Amino acid sequence: MERIDSIHNPRIKDVALLAAKSSLRRERGLCVVEGRREIAHAVESGFALEQLYFCPDIVSEADILSLTDVAGQVFSLSAAAYSKIAYREGTEGVVAVMRTNPLTLEGLKVATDALVIVLESVEKPGNLGAILRSADASGAAAVIVCDPLTDLYNPNVIRASIGAVFTSAVVACTSAQAADWLKKHGFVIVTAQLQDSEVYYDVDFTHATALVFGTESTGLTDFWRRISDAKIRIPMLGQMDSLNVATSVAILSYEAVRQKKIR
Repeated sequence: MERIDSIHNPRIKDVALLAAKSSLRRERGLCVVEGRREIAHAVESGFALEQLYFCPDIVSEADILSLTDVAGQVFSLSAAAYSKIAYREGTEGVVAVMRTNPLTLEGLKVATDALVIVLESVEKPGNLGAILRSADASGAAAVIVCDPLTDLYNPNVIRASIGAVFTSAVVACTSAQAADWLKKHGFVIVTAQLQDSEVYYDVDFTHATALVFGTESTGLTDFWRRISDAKIRIPMLGQMDSLNVATSVAILSYEAVRQKKIR
């Protein structure tokens, strides 16, 4: 185990840069994960751990090594050095560099009655992370992120998802690629939109269903509106005309759970 005290150590600088730059993460196929639970979820889901950094002033060596059989390198950091790579408030004292494991549409395996969440041009890491948590909790078979405006392995996505980005089947692709795949596999495409729509509980979600959501600012593009098989909305009984997209995903995902349970 190597000890690092200096904030100017090349490894510390490299981890900080990796956390900050999505282009570097994609180029090197790596991501930065902070937190014991998040790291454990990643390892349990088959993501390879390359490096593990911990601060003994915050967490014990025994607690860190109990996370997993660490195959990568382990580094003990001074409080000052650790502060340069920690990005969470109330840090747990451990940060990992892990190899990403991007999926493709061809690699998805789904049941004949699967629920798939489709997101068009999601841009806020916090929203994407919250959606991934709901997808995991409701048993969605996959989350397809079309034309993404944020990196799937952005540290804020990992933090907001509490590691669900690792436990869920997540694919990034174009809208056209997603639509072709959904049609090929017999999914009913259901778009969440305010216009020309019916209330969500009047639509059957018990078959293979793709719930498609747009951005909060502009909603879905005409591409998805044109090809949808059903258009749904969540009733709004107050002054606001829409919900946060992550909240909408949670409501509609659990409607699918409810329908499948009572059929």
